[in-house]
Amino acid sequence: MSGFLSTEDLPEDYRDLKATVADFAQSVVAPVAAQHDRDHTFPYEVVKGMADMGLFGLPFPEEYGGMGGDYFALCLALEELGKVDQSVAITLEAAVSLGAMPIHRFGTEEQKQEWLPRLTSGQSLGAFGLTEPGAGSDAGGTTTTAVLDDDEWVINGAKQFITNSGTDITALVTVAAVTGTDTAGRKQISTIIVPSDTPGFEVGPAYDKVGWNASDTHPLSFTDVRVPRENLLGQEGRGYANFLRILDEGRIAIAALAVGVAQGCVDECVRYAKERSAFGKPIGANQSIAFTIARMQARAYAARTAYYDAAALMLSGKPFKRQASIAKMVASEAAMDNARDGTQVHGGYGFMNEYLVSRHYRDSKILEIGEGTTEVQLMLIARDLGL
Repeated sequence: MSGFLSTEDLPEDYRDLKATVADFAQSVVAPVAAQHDRDHTFPYEVVKGMADMGLFGLPFPEEYGGMGGDYFALCLALEELGKVDQSVAITLEAAVSLGAMPIHRFGTEEQKQEWLPRLTSGQSLGAFGLTEPGAGSDAGGTTTTAVLDDDEWVINGAKQFITNSGTDITALVTVAAVTGTDTAGRKQISTIIVPSDTPGFEVGPAYDKVGWNASDTHPLSFTDVRVPRENLLGQEGRGYANFLRILDEGRIAIAALAVGVAQGCVDECVRYAKERSAFGKPIGANQSIAFTIARMQARAYAARTAYYDAAALMLSGKPFKRQASIAKMVASEAAMDNARDGTQVHGGYGFMNEYLVSRHYRDSKILEIGEGTTEVQLMLIARDLGL
């Protein structure tokens, strides 16, 4: 991928991927999404279907069981899934971006050989333990510690809001922990791989959330958890810096998911506006409804343009931090705005959980919070401008 590409100009392999995932989303994901949302159940059968399609391995080399694609391919898949079910989309996004990608980017060859084939195949899921009860956007406030005892790390602390951390197929959580201080007395944060069956590692009850009800999210606790010294991921003391790179990439993926939501709301509204009649004509014939949907489409288009541009810069090896933040902010706001307007277009039906726009309305708010709040994105953009 080089330079900006509109959807119409995508190369054939990207178009084929989009079409394949779109068909899967409509034929497999959509029919069961409402039930999993209602029951707060993890969609194992859908995850298996995504695994069989190779979606968990999209951006990884074939030597580690991947599909040999790139990050933009992942984004295209997330956009199509996001149209019909955000819980499924975030399960894939977190498994790839937060679970497997840190090992791919910073792991030793031994770590890659041990973990990546399981993660890229979708047979197992990985999670990343960064956020803590007192350290959300302020990751520098991390209090979880890891102390070397001979050849083992001893980990103590707690994490919260961790996606994919408590499923039956969760294999590991990479934990951000304080492993010392530098010469200025500042915390040195490292990342350490903790297999899910390690004694002292406990997964708390699932959260009762506003949305993303079919996504797996738990608090975690670590009590004298011991793992081998070689479970250190990347250089000691570089865990926080490395994860900032992972977050930059992840923001493009979240933007793609959010664009799917924004476009999905448009598609639902166009269909509903043609079918629903009031005062003797389809409601889409009313200028106020038509203009509302037109504005929704403009938001989706602008947000898609932003994430395409950020992805192109990233894949070409150029600086992309500012563009990733812009894409994440613009797309998450487009998703939230379109979900709100989509619910309004549907009227009373939009307030019923059986309608997709109602789920998008509940689900979309977290897009403005997770993987960097809107305020964090504004801070990063301003800082990049020298302000």
